[in-house]
Amino acid sequence: MTDPQAFGKVGVLLGGRSAEREVSLRSGGMVLAALRAKGVDAHPFDPQSHGLDALIAARFERVFIALHGRFGEDGTLQGALELLGIPYTGSGVMASALAMDKWRTKLVWQAAGIPTPAYELLTPESDFGAVAARLGTPIMVKPANEGSSIGMSKVRRAEDLEEAFARAWNYDTTVIAEQFIEGIELTGGVLGDRALPLIKLETPRDFYDYQAKYVSDDTRYILPCGLDAAQEREIQSLGLAAFRALGCTGWGRYDLMLGRDGTPRFLEVNTSPGMTDHSLVPMAARHAGIPFEDLCVTILGMAGLHTGEKRGR
Repeated sequence: MTDPQAFGKVGVLLGGRSAEREVSLRSGGMVLAALRAKGVDAHPFDPQSHGLDALIAARFERVFIALHGRFGEDGTLQGALELLGIPYTGSGVMASALAMDKWRTKLVWQAAGIPTPAYELLTPESDFGAVAARLGTPIMVKPANEGSSIGMSKVRRAEDLEEAFARAWNYDTTVIAEQFIEGIELTGGVLGDRALPLIKLETPRDFYDYQAKYVSDDTRYILPCGLDAAQEREIQSLGLAAFRALGCTGWGRYDLMLGRDGTPRFLEVNTSPGMTDHSLVPMAARHAGIPFEDLCVTILGMAGLHTGEKRGR
């Protein structure tokens, strides 16, 4: 759509009640300002403060989901919007739920031939020493259903694995131990059918954690990423395949490690990535010639329903 008024009344869903609430408030605030600057009739809506009755009463003609984590990025809200017939940005119910779950994402990728690091599920009954012996160290320990590196740890010694598990268990009862891939950390944005330029991430911290993502000023975002053009295109093509294997649509971001052996291994997909001043999709889009305000309008223009049901209204 080239006419901002054609979007009608737009809701920007932000905040929510996940562990990523503060990041979502920042993302949503920036999206809201960008849409309004382009002449869109955009309004904030925080699901933590307002229920479905208020969402219905607002009579939004479409919504931009700027929520991160549970109850916003995991398919729950997408299901409600489907039932209400309100077009929304990003992936549908199944893809959102699947991409939020790092364990089940890996299962799909393994079946589809998408390379991903070796891993094991951890439980309170796990033989942590045996897990460390099988995976080797370092090991990344992750709650399966959290984002923004919340609850994550990098374990360098086998004897520290149980403590890292306990930290992750505070956030999720599904915890994975993942082989750490030595190499280059990369991330790639997806906008419709287009793979955005890859960004190389470097941080002096132990890994690219919450502090490095949202607070620190010493994280380096290297763009262009430094790979030769053919290798970057190959990774982008595989990234789109990883994105689509989960059923994802619209926009999003995939993260990967490029091992020292030259093999990319995919870590996860974010179906509602950050849109803050530290965020990666806006950075890649800007490098590709898409200003932030135009990016927000483009994403909003892709909003839709995902059930495949034909609607006559």
